[in-house]
Amino acid sequence: MRRFFRVLAHEWRCLWLSPASYVAGVLFLLLLGLLYWAILRGFTLLPQEQTPATQFFRLFWIPVFFVVPLLTMRGFAEERRTGMLERTLTTTVRPVQLVLAKFGAVYGFYLLLWAATLLFPWIAVQGTSLEAGRRLLYDLPSLWGGLLFVAVSGLLFLSLGLFCSSLSRSQLVSAILSFTGLFLVIAGSRLLLEIPRVTPDAPGGFEGPVRYLQVFEHLLDFSAGIVDTRPFLFYLSGTVLFLFLTTVAVARRL
Repeated sequence: MRRFFRVLAHEWRCLWLSPASYVAGVLFLLLLGLLYWAILRGFTLLPQEQTPATQFFRLFWIPVFFVVPLLTMRGFAEERRTGMLERTLTTTVRPVQLVLAKFGAVYGFYLLLWAATLLFPWIAVQGTSLEAGRRLLYDLPSLWGGLLFVAVSGLLFLSLGLFCSSLSRSQLVSAILSFTGLFLVIAGSRLLLEIPRVTPDAPGGFEGPVRYLQVFEHLLDFSAGIVDTRPFLFYLSGTVLFLFLTTVAVARRL
């Protein structure tokens, strides 16, 4: 166990020393800051049915598509290219410990980035003295529900990114694979719902499992304060699957 925490601390330091981490962090906060400003500006122009927090988290997929590949593309691809992975695996570090340590480091950084977005409503509140505006900006059910969704779904997204990184020696290839995989997970299931049935009275048995995979519907439930166990099962089981596949891919380098 102590060996795992040493590897985790090493991966955490490497993450903070990597320029890609700072590029991802700056782009992430800059993009989400602009999106939050645009949402608040929309409230000054037209009445809105949803709160700023709900609209803000509905755009989660925009930063996910570029931040997750940036954070995970170096995970194993760079070490495979330089031969560092083989040297690391010849020590007492086991493949599963290395995979979990890299996953824990990027997941912690990912959560830190999203936690920084809590500054957006705080900054916005400083510009208004209306109590109603404060209640609107601090919509706690939507805010904490959205953050819970981000934390749970991030497990699957980052484990997918690390798996893609373990498949190639090229960071660019691993980033492209990660982007494609994220698109299939987030938007692919939505596209499946658009497939027409053969006949209008055809059974809809296929529609039920596909709706179970709808990431956007999970977000709407979480932001509305509806915490169901089925999304947890989906994201956690997917995370375990991708971490297992990553461990197998890394172990093959022995």
